[in-house]
This record gives sequence, C-alpha cells and structure tokens, in this order.
Amino acid sequence: MAYKILKSQCTQCGACEFECPNGAISMKMDGYAIDAAACSECEGHFDAPQCDAICPIPGTCVKVV
Repeated sequence: MAYKILKSQCTQCGACEFECPNGAISMKMDGYAIDAAACSECEGHFDAPQCDAICPIPGTCVKVV
C-alpha cells in the first residue's frame, strides 16, 4: 500500500518532502505527489507515516486502498 496527497487540500508547504525517509515525495507541476512505488508508509523507519504526521492540514496525506 501507499499514501497519496490530496492536491485540493495541500498548501504546498513542503514539510512532507523533507520528512519522507524514502524520498518518495516531490514537487510536480501542480503540487506535491507521492511515488507509490517508493512509498513504504515509513515501515522500518517510523511507527507512523511521516507525511501524515507532519502535514498541517489533517486528512491531506491519505492511505490508498
């Protein structure tokens, strides 16, 4: 599984990009995006996904089901 950023809620603050231990988050043309192939949900690094934990807008980084 992986996480995604809801672009309609993202303020483009960039906090998540620097917290991702896998470098899976980057700025794209219209906002930040998570590379699903690189996202490990921070498993092996942290107890919880850091993009969701650091994001100032709750519900912006969500798990893809």
